[in-house]
Amino acid sequence: MDKKRVFIIVLDGFGIGSLPDADRFGDRGSNTLASAARTNTLDIPNLIDLGLGNIEGVSTIPKAAKPRASFARLAERSMGKDTVTGHWEIAGLITEKAFPTYPDGFPESIIRAFEERTGKQVIVNKPMSGTEVIARYGEEHMRTGALIVYTSADSVFQIAAHEEIVPIEELYRFCEIARDILQGEHGVGRVIARPFIGEAGRFKRTSHRHDYSLPPVGDTMLDRLRRAEKMTIGVGKIHDIFAGRGIGLSYHTEDNQEGMDIAIQLAGEKTGDLIFVNLVDFDMVYGHRNDIEGYARALTEFDRKLGLILRLLQQNDLLIITADHGCDPGFSGTDHTREYVPMIAWGSHVKNGIDLKTRNSFADIAATVTEYLDLESGGDGDSFLGDIKAD
Repeated sequence: MDKKRVFIIVLDGFGIGSLPDADRFGDRGSNTLASAARTNTLDIPNLIDLGLGNIEGVSTIPKAAKPRASFARLAERSMGKDTVTGHWEIAGLITEKAFPTYPDGFPESIIRAFEERTGKQVIVNKPMSGTEVIARYGEEHMRTGALIVYTSADSVFQIAAHEEIVPIEELYRFCEIARDILQGEHGVGRVIARPFIGEAGRFKRTSHRHDYSLPPVGDTMLDRLRRAEKMTIGVGKIHDIFAGRGIGLSYHTEDNQEGMDIAIQLAGEKTGDLIFVNLVDFDMVYGHRNDIEGYARALTEFDRKLGLILRLLQQNDLLIITADHGCDPGFSGTDHTREYVPMIAWGSHVKNGIDLKTRNSFADIAATVTEYLDLESGGDGDSFLGDIKAD
């Protein structure tokens, strides 16, 4: 008999409708899936067959007459709408206090300390979109050598630099300095290296982005699995999001396609107990850039690869497809959106068509995963394994 394995695939920024408290975040009316469904590009037969359209509150795509999976709508309990809080909650850790944000830029004391320790001047220091900030300030950065520091509605300290002006390893060192400074009261969720290349008017961000997250403030399912000598495999940003904690093996990826190709490879093998995949292009490449057509195209491409995984997964594999927050490309602004996320559970031992309705935490995924892998949960969620497991 094949050993039990779990694949969690996180479609980064794939919300399915605003949460009841979205007003607090300025996100009332956001709906990432609905925006993608308005296009003629979206073609997701596998997700529809599994039951995405049958999830409570979803009305913009077809429902399956006989869904092939069990499904739910998940609400976020954590105080935030970003990658870190979303993934930590998926892993069973609720963030009760929101990470600090800086709508007016970082305090002078932070910037001064950063400049002193790096020996570099800082320009910008305000919330901006990543593409806009390099378009407007990239040439000044190249002329002066000053670092572009900016933030967003999320708890992030982002450093943009041209790879020919600041070598990648030096940019990473500057991020490590910022991470060391940004603790306690100013402990932002992530410090992010944002390298770019090109010439004025044609700047382009590269795949050498690297995130420096705070370590999780409590136990996650990854910690518990590693203590139980289970192999955890992170694909994409997972290692960065958890500051490497609880990750046994990590694969860095260039884009969604590579992330899915690695997941497909692992699906055909017998390695790992938990394979945790993040597909960031939905968020980074399309959501933040208000590219509705691109978002729909990325979902369509994912659906094609999903068909391959469904054919390769083994007898005792459990597949969970979910998201960490919304990033509605059709909503005002370019920030994340406070939305419900989908949960689709599939496997040979999972009942078809079980509607788990709306559940009050992403952490229910962690509780289900640890129970399936024969561990006690120990986290904040409630397992739904008993509801979906076939006899």
